Amino acid sequence: MSAKAKDKDRYTEVRNAKALRDYFVDERFEAGVALRGTEVKSIRAGRAQINDAFGRYEKGELWMHGAHIEQYAFGNIHNHDARRIRKLLLHRHQVRKIAQALDAGGRALIPLRLYFKGALVKVELGLCTGKKLFDKRETVKKKMQEREIDKEMKVRRA
Repeated sequence: MSAKAKDKDRYTEVRNAKALRDYFVDERFEAGVALRGTEVKSIRAGRAQINDAFGRYEKGELWMHGAHIEQYAFGNIHNHDARRIRKLLLHRHQVRKIAQALDAGGRALIPLRLYFKGALVKVELGLCTGKKLFDKRETVKKKMQEREIDKEMKVRRA
């Protein structure tokens, strides 16, 4: 193997399973996250969850609330709090655009996935509008139809 071969287990991605089910994603943004060292190690180990997370605009900055990054197993007394509020790092014009959309109402800032880009942890944020119950039912129907079509196509190929 070459020296540059990447270890697949080391590069993890944490997805928000509820996001695409509960929201229509209008716009996507890539943001950095201000983290402590033990948080990065926990994310690398796959010990993070963003299903209940959301973004909030406060005092000219964006913050991620509700993200759960488990305490690092080999940490010491300086380990991080699992549910602390984390600062999102974006360009000023992006923060302004998101703030205007959130102030207008009817939209939410939802983290869609948490991933590594090189050595940095990034968050893909979605500016979303909530789905109504009938929209969710429609999505489930479409998925079921796609599964049935795929199943039929597999039978025909064989």
